[in-house]
Amino acid sequence: MEKIIDPVDVKLIKAELTPEKKLRDTNKGGNEIYIVDWKDSPNTLREIGRLREIAFRDSGGGSGKSIDLDEFDLMEIPYRQLIIWDPDAEAILGGYRFIMGPDIRFGEDGQPLLSSSEIFHFSDRFMKDYLPHTIELGRSFVTLEYQSSKAGAKALFAMDNLWDGLTILMVLHPNMTYFFGKVTIYSQFDPCARDLILHFLNKHFKDTEDLLKPIYPLEIKHDPRLMDLILKDEAFKDDYKNLKDAVHRLGTNIPPLVNSYMNTSPSMKVFGTSHNKGFGDILDTGILVEFDDMYAEKKARHVESYMRQKIDWIKQRFPHFGDKSAEKIASRWEGRRKRAQEKVKEKINRKKQ
Repeated sequence: MEKIIDPVDVKLIKAELTPEKKLRDTNKGGNEIYIVDWKDSPNTLREIGRLREIAFRDSGGGSGKSIDLDEFDLMEIPYRQLIIWDPDAEAILGGYRFIMGPDIRFGEDGQPLLSSSEIFHFSDRFMKDYLPHTIELGRSFVTLEYQSSKAGAKALFAMDNLWDGLTILMVLHPNMTYFFGKVTIYSQFDPCARDLILHFLNKHFKDTEDLLKPIYPLEIKHDPRLMDLILKDEAFKDDYKNLKDAVHRLGTNIPPLVNSYMNTSPSMKVFGTSHNKGFGDILDTGILVEFDDMYAEKKARHVESYMRQKIDWIKQRFPHFGDKSAEKIASRWEGRRKRAQEKVKEKINRKKQ
């Protein structure tokens, strides 16, 4: 294990977090969301890499290097970084990295040049029908100090703040339909609880189209028939309670990110679980979420607060606009997305025929 680098001077980070890189204010917690990459914010990226490595090592993973930055962060068309900035503490609270479908390039083997393709094999159908309309997500983290209840509301709303950012990526890019990424279970997690969680995901969200396959699949140790006796209900809510109770009895909880995604959309797809040997041998489960199928309440909580911010911004910048005019401008974003998605679905359905 290499020694992790020292913190980056906060003055250098603040100098890079300029207004044009700001995505929005968070719905709760009083934080700000920015999008950066190595080209426009090299100092911020180093701090992101430092904080990621600290958080991942603490959980049992990590690159083992002095900083968690890889070729995907630093390539010519790089993954971009969505970060939550705490303006009070002048610190990065957490973040994701992402890349849009149209920016994805392919290797000589025909597979996409994505971090996920190191542990999953992509089918031709996924690459042709889904990937062009997909935002790939990865390296989700919450800074160690904000994982503690001592951080108060800032910690309480950390995951909610991240969703504030992710949902608006879809609003601003109406041709994007899916979030694709991985949820992680670390190697020291209770194996019985782990197998129950994965069995639950496979039962309720299984990919029936063979869109992706894990390259280093996890071998489930526990008998599926015994797990079916615990996860005995067909209804998601009832079976989710069965899972929570069983995992709690084993002395642990469903990992926060896994829990967040399984309560995001009824149509989520799960692609199996692969060992990620290059990152502390963690276990990564591939998932796909269709944005427009997200539970309405969850989606509205993040999107509507953003629209209110945009309406207020329009009214401040153009005082002669009335409330109705500002709301009409904001509503055009929703209409644009609806029309774009109708074209995407029509295109996919034509290919299926």
